[in-house]
Amino acid sequence: GTSSYQMLAGILRFVCQNGMVAGENVRDVRVPHKGNIVQNVINGAFDVLDGFDLIREQKDGMQAVTLNRDEQTVFARSALALRYDPTDATAPAPITDNQLLAPRRFEDRRDDLWTIFNRVQENLTKGGLHGRSASGRAMSTRPVTGIDQNVKLNRALWMLADAMRQIKA
Repeated sequence: GTSSYQMLAGILRFVCQNGMVAGENVRDVRVPHKGNIVQNVINGAFDVLDGFDLIREQKDGMQAVTLNRDEQTVFARSALALRYDPTDATAPAPITDNQLLAPRRFEDRRDDLWTIFNRVQENLTKGGLHGRSASGRAMSTRPVTGIDQNVKLNRALWMLADAMRQIKA
């Protein structure tokens, strides 16, 4: 009874397999490890499924918003601050906002918010970007492998993209 099973609504993009977790505006369900667990998990799964219509609407809304280069840079710079502490002068981000905006495939060369969000999310979570450590040594960014860190980062990115959608609407 001290831990729980958690279900979150999200999207898996098969091209890059970057499982996105929707932000705070879509319901997540926690099922404690006590009582009628099986039935509670089934009921929770239906609750999460109900949230997919909202996710689809938000995705469509993001696809309808075009970001200019300055807005893309602001989005990427904000996302970079979510992953790397901008106040820590001893350990600056090893990569730039422009690297986060770089598409990994031809299909991701569009300027709509949904595509920008996907590019930034994939580049932050998959790692492999070449940069410089605080000491100036060449390095590659590491992928986000921890479940908690992945969920936290993905939720924050979703909330950032949703806020940008609302501002631009």
